[in-house]
Amino acid sequence: MSTTSAEPRAGVRVQVQKFGTFLSNMVMPNIGAFIAWGLITALFIEVGWLPQLGIGDSATSWVAEIGGWGESAGGGIVGPMITYLLPILIGYTGGRMVYDTRGGVVGAIATVGVIAGTDIPMFMGAMIMGPLGAWTMRRIDAIWDGKVKPGFEMLVNNFAAGIWGAIVATFGFFVMSPIVTWLSDLLGSGVDILINNGLLPLTSLVIEPAKILFLNNAINHGVLTPLGTAEAVEQGKSVLFLLEANPGPGLGLLLAFTVFGRGMAKASAPGAAVIQFLGGIHEIYFPYVLMKPKLIVAVIAGGMTGVFVNVLFDVGLRAPAAPGSVFAVYAQVANDSILGVTLSMAGAATVSFLVAALLLKTDRSTDDGDLMAATAGMEAMKGKRSVASSVLGGATAGGQIRTIVFACDAGMGSSAMGASVLRKKIQAAGHADVKVTNASIANLTDSYDLVVTHQDLTERARQRTPSATHVSVDNFMGSPRYDEIVELLGEGSGAATTGDDVAASGVLSDDAVVLDGTAATRDEAITEAGRLLVASGAVEPSYVDAMHERETSVSTYMGNGLAIPHGTNAARAAINRTAISFVRYPGGIDWNGKPAEFVIGIAGTGDDHLALLQKIAGVFTDPAQVDRLRSATSVAHVREILEGVRV
Repeated sequence: MSTTSAEPRAGVRVQVQKFGTFLSNMVMPNIGAFIAWGLITALFIEVGWLPQLGIGDSATSWVAEIGGWGESAGGGIVGPMITYLLPILIGYTGGRMVYDTRGGVVGAIATVGVIAGTDIPMFMGAMIMGPLGAWTMRRIDAIWDGKVKPGFEMLVNNFAAGIWGAIVATFGFFVMSPIVTWLSDLLGSGVDILINNGLLPLTSLVIEPAKILFLNNAINHGVLTPLGTAEAVEQGKSVLFLLEANPGPGLGLLLAFTVFGRGMAKASAPGAAVIQFLGGIHEIYFPYVLMKPKLIVAVIAGGMTGVFVNVLFDVGLRAPAAPGSVFAVYAQVANDSILGVTLSMAGAATVSFLVAALLLKTDRSTDDGDLMAATAGMEAMKGKRSVASSVLGGATAGGQIRTIVFACDAGMGSSAMGASVLRKKIQAAGHADVKVTNASIANLTDSYDLVVTHQDLTERARQRTPSATHVSVDNFMGSPRYDEIVELLGEGSGAATTGDDVAASGVLSDDAVVLDGTAATRDEAITEAGRLLVASGAVEPSYVDAMHERETSVSTYMGNGLAIPHGTNAARAAINRTAISFVRYPGGIDWNGKPAEFVIGIAGTGDDHLALLQKIAGVFTDPAQVDRLRSATSVAHVREILEGVRV
């Protein structure tokens, strides 16, 4: 009976977590813009530190003049940033999460509609219209997917996005804008009631337990950030930004463990306190509460104290403090709130410390608690790995890395080659249970233990997989970082596994092999390899342009004299069948300052080219095989070398 009744509650919690994470993922990538707006506001508005520079208009006057484009509308940058830039960034990010760049563009268009229909900062509207515009665009695209004649794809895609963008923007203006404005006013009235009746500290009864259960994102980014921003526009600051971000309660708890804790909890608490208070990573203290659940009373008491002091001194921040670090709090504190915010953090930490110390000192349990088990339980609730697992549980052990993904822009060539090289090394070290795959960055999910990317793509990958360990490489074929990854896995045992031979026929045709290329530059080499694919009927001519476009984002030079140019993800429609081309340049080609002797053009519609790419990777990690390719005198000889490696 109890198990059955618990399942629905757990299901609701998970759904709220997912919803909160979705909201958070729209806001968190744009926190830098919020910080910029907060700093500009603090420095340049009339009551700021440097008002004489005249670039920070009054946000309130800007909002009042939006409709008529009055004189104050052009007087500074504070108003335009809060009214247009921040909501559009959120709308674009939400749309991109749903439907990649195309969804981001339509989501941004839809967001402008809801912005123009109201006179308040439209963050809630952006969180709705951005994903909604992208989701509906994806559904519409699915109607004619695969039915558009070659050559008309760009025309159809652009006009479809433009027409639908206009429709959802109009919907946002006339329909969604009044609804969101009403909802915002309703929530704002509720907050006013709490403040006016001195009840705001009671919000800690909900917020502090919600943080432990990872439900805070839905509250923080779904309610507090939009309402706090609207209040900051009107009053120059908002106490709502401090309800969840105050690092005091967590600091007090960890200090209590430092003094009165036992075992591993006592030993790890000082380092955790530094990370939590200075770094703003609040989840670092969650396992300590989960280990001894009664300590939730300490953080609630600390949170209530902090809110009470904030209300007492009428303090607030100009913009969200994210992450909840003491540095982030002071960066956004209003000019007249420095003392009150300082006392708020100090008071919250003191009360949390005293209550936690009392509970630890009077704890008659002989069980010190299992911090690692609590950390694992926290990760189970969170649904992914946590920073606490590496800090509280020591360095990552080999047994903790089970999934590795090599990610690149398109997920077609570079990542497949890199994954093949890495997989071979890992298998040779005896880690047959470690799965190594490849994917495009756009298709990454935050479910991998370790992510390997080209150094130019690491930040993009980190945004999609924040809980993974990230490794950057600049040489796909022979990076020393691969050996470091093998060492990270630890010493293994067992023989490496091998696969079956894979024939190149059907993917690499004889007329797509050139032993003496005529190109003299990188771009000419890309064109030469691409034209071989066109001549074989594998791709349309437009695919060659996409190969050049792909090269402008991240180099396809793999190392060991090999480059593998290929098209962008968007160019897959121009591929008729999977194929590769092979061109050898005995004199070498300057490929972004590195010598490329072999250029292999790739066009892949599915996964049927990946086996051959594994073979190619095997060849180019073996100097003897590369020498054989250099001296090959016939197409048959090249095919023999490529087909002679087991994968």
